[in-house]
Amino acid sequence: MAFYGLSERDIPKQFQPDFVLSVEMEELFIQAGLQDRVIQTYEGCMYMDFDRELIESQGHGRYERLPTANLPPLWLAYLSDPSNSGKIHSDVKNRWLQGDAEVVEAMKSFGGFTDEGRAALEAKDWAKLGEVMNANFALRRRVYGDACLGDSNLAMISVAQAEGMPVKFPGSGGAVVGMCQSEEERDAIKTKYENHGYVFCKLSPHEPTEGLE
Repeated sequence: MAFYGLSERDIPKQFQPDFVLSVEMEELFIQAGLQDRVIQTYEGCMYMDFDRELIESQGHGRYERLPTANLPPLWLAYLSDPSNSGKIHSDVKNRWLQGDAEVVEAMKSFGGFTDEGRAALEAKDWAKLGEVMNANFALRRRVYGDACLGDSNLAMISVAQAEGMPVKFPGSGGAVVGMCQSEEERDAIKTKYENHGYVFCKLSPHEPTEGLE
């Protein structure tokens, strides 16, 4: 925004994610959601509530900061040539807009997972957090279907599942995010993914840039 001479006085922070998303979808025809735009705006670790009535009443979701110090060892693995985002978003989004009962109910469940995950993070209950991550993936697989998720994405999930490690998609496809109990576990799963030809990164979420609080 600074490039265009704009500040939060022009577009308050809570409205920025929706504004960015509208530009991407209406001008660039990119199929996307609010999650990435929220974290790009706020940085750090954020709790996000996208309740439809809440957004319709106030024009934005509920975004609250969580301490990064409460996070367990996290990692990301991804394909070198991801290309599934639009495919994965398309059908489910249309079903959501049409009020499909299965999708609407699933989105409520995803929202519940968010609340459970937040409680687990605040309590540093990694076992519970792992359960929530696995439940998130299982529901996503049921709603989207294997054909939509794609063999390459499911293969990435299976590497961690074979080791009994919590894992889910961080976005629309092409990558997976997982959680470990220790640095030793993270080093071990890194070897597994790299042996399968994936790119593996240790995640180190950071607190927001000065001035973004």
